[in-house]
Amino acid sequence: MTRTVTAGLDGSPESRAAAEWAAREARLRDLPLKILHVFEVFEPAPLTVAQAPLLGAETGQDWAERIPFEAAEGLRLRHPGLEVITEQVHGEPSQMLAEAADAAELLALGSRGLGGIGGFMTGAVSLSVIAHAVRPVVLVRAGEQAADEHAADPVGIPSAATPFRPVVVGLDTGDVDETLLEFAFDAAARRDAPLRIVHGWPEPPTAFYRFYGDAELSGTLSRGQAAALTEAVRPWRHKFPNVDVIEASRCGSAAQVLVTAAGDASLAVVGRRVRTGSLGAHIGHVTHAVLHHVVAPVAVVPHG
Repeated sequence: MTRTVTAGLDGSPESRAAAEWAAREARLRDLPLKILHVFEVFEPAPLTVAQAPLLGAETGQDWAERIPFEAAEGLRLRHPGLEVITEQVHGEPSQMLAEAADAAELLALGSRGLGGIGGFMTGAVSLSVIAHAVRPVVLVRAGEQAADEHAADPVGIPSAATPFRPVVVGLDTGDVDETLLEFAFDAAARRDAPLRIVHGWPEPPTAFYRFYGDAELSGTLSRGQAAALTEAVRPWRHKFPNVDVIEASRCGSAAQVLVTAAGDASLAVVGRRVRTGSLGAHIGHVTHAVLHHVVAPVAVVPHG
């Protein structure tokens, strides 16, 4: 069975931006796009619908049922030749979306939603899906446009006709995972974009006291960390010889280093370790920081 690129849609601007991003990603991957709407029986209508005069009892449900089909028609018009599938399911949103992610090549969600007004793409739901999905989940902010992922044209105007901005991935050289690097290299290759691999490492304890020889120690540590990053990336350079790789080893908080490096990214990629023990599912602090502070779409890739 062919996997799809799936987008969760609730009618909010964030989820519509996610659907548009998913359509572009489906074209890059030559896969069908699935538009998924999770319908809760008692899901209220959006405020604009709820305040309209003379509404019948079925208006809210009718509105909800139109969401995926109207979105799909627009996507087919804007992306000729793209196969668009619609699906509507009933259930608890975070559970249904996590199950949809597991059956997809990846799942795209809006990074903010309507919250109490009626959308299911709230921060809590998105984070729950990320924490439990076993396939990549990409969060997309409202207003994200195709041109935003590309370099500006010669006169400084964003344009989807120019090359993609870099794909940026955070890497822990002490815990290198093939799933994460495979996703990042593949994303860069499909975009014909540079891949910036970022590794942040902590400042040595002596830096707090400024002992004699700190500069020499710092230089030694810097070279060692850079060498470790080069060694971790070496096999992947051979596997993806056409990807332009930029290695960035920086002293500092891993979260801050990655957030700064992803300031001009077309896509930021972070990993999430899948836990099956007593601690249960959770999202690490680096992933949390990237989700909250990076403007570009963020892909969270689960790994063992």
